Amino acid sequence: MNGRIRIRGKRVVGGVASGQALVSLQPISFYGGIDPNSGVIVEKGHPLEGKCVAGRVLVFPQGKGSTVGSYIIYSLAKNGVAPAAILNEKTETIIAAGCAIANIPLMHRFEVSVVKAISTGDFVYVFADDEYVEVEKKSL
Repeated sequence: MNGRIRIRGKRVVGGVASGQALVSLQPISFYGGIDPNSGVIVEKGHPLEGKCVAGRVLVFPQGKGSTVGSYIIYSLAKNGVAPAAILNEKTETIIAAGCAIANIPLMHRFEVSVVKAISTGDFVYVFADDEYVEVEKKSL
């Protein structure tokens, strides 16, 4: 695998994607937490405040907040600023519904903690249909 690690997980929304990881140890709220026009995290005090999710593999434990978050995920996709894929420790209905309508690959329930195994800046290849990701560590 040439300096890559493989992590198995469960598919929620299928697809293939890749991109640099953007990792948060804190949950993310899409409604009020991410600007749907720019893809920038705007939640005050969030560790990723000011970072853009566009084209990134967004890794976080789980979502939080309103069911409107599903439509924010869809808006991100319509505006061309959605994450390439989302990886959660354990996803919930808000994130799953948003990714399904936006056609964003989504995985969860990995064999190891993805928020600990993946770091911001690592390059991640997501193979949701085959239920694994490959991570190229930035330090390699």
